[in-house]
Amino acid sequence: MIVVGDEVKDALSAGNAVVALESTIFSTLGLPSPANEEALQRCLTVIRSAGAVPALTAVLDGDICAGVSEEAHERVLASAVKVAARDLSTVGFRNLPEGATTVSASVVIADAVGIEVFATGGIGGVHREVEITGDVSSDLDAIARHQVLVVSAGAKAFLDLPRTLEYLETQSVPVVGWQTNHFPAFYTRDSGLPVPHRVEDAESAAQIHLARRELGQGGTLLVAPIPAADELDPTEINRVIEESLNDLRDRKISGPQVTPHVLSGLEKATAGESVSANLSLAEHNARIAAEIAVEISAK
Repeated sequence: MIVVGDEVKDALSAGNAVVALESTIFSTLGLPSPANEEALQRCLTVIRSAGAVPALTAVLDGDICAGVSEEAHERVLASAVKVAARDLSTVGFRNLPEGATTVSASVVIADAVGIEVFATGGIGGVHREVEITGDVSSDLDAIARHQVLVVSAGAKAFLDLPRTLEYLETQSVPVVGWQTNHFPAFYTRDSGLPVPHRVEDAESAAQIHLARRELGQGGTLLVAPIPAADELDPTEINRVIEESLNDLRDRKISGPQVTPHVLSGLEKATAGESVSANLSLAEHNARIAAEIAVEISAK
């Protein structure tokens, strides 16, 4: 079952703005401590400042939660079990003590309880060498199937970004640039790939989402580049990613272990700058998501 937090329930009943958040980024599987706690607090604060209610998703004591109480934040921060969309139906019979929800799980939860906007750092996508591994993130299908507007800084930079965009097109997901004509690559503002649509403000983004909802279509991906002041050097990032991916091949690491391995390598290579960048883009995305949620609630 989904347990909706009291504040989130009241906001939804009143038709007020709510922004869903995943919990993987805030767990031990995402950012290292204490950066994970800082990221959570920054996202919660910026959402509230924009006039919306944050709904942190997670699994606690076998329950799927949409809106985790402050008293339970420590449990989320300490979680070491990742819960994707495919796993949601199993957490009850497993009585899973704590689980960190991924993008795909959070989108499913948000849609199920009526939350229309979700903020994350970067989505998953089509992995490099997909023709060998078949590795395509369930994030993409979740966005396609559920009427939720997803705000992210593009997809994780170590993915096959051209194929990720092609897959989204195949699934009829509109990719919309937030004040940009180019698809961002998480730590960098421009992957060199164009996006088909662009908006300048939250009202325009809200209109796209509402039009999709009226047509009975699925979700929308809105991509917001990392703030310019916090962008990392693309050449250095690409070098480290290639080294990490080569190491993954040598060690035959695949699946869910890929992301933490690459992120750890980036943290070491950039002397922590990648963590600071992650904090910045997560907060930035949460603010934009809250602004859009406020616009949607006003329609």
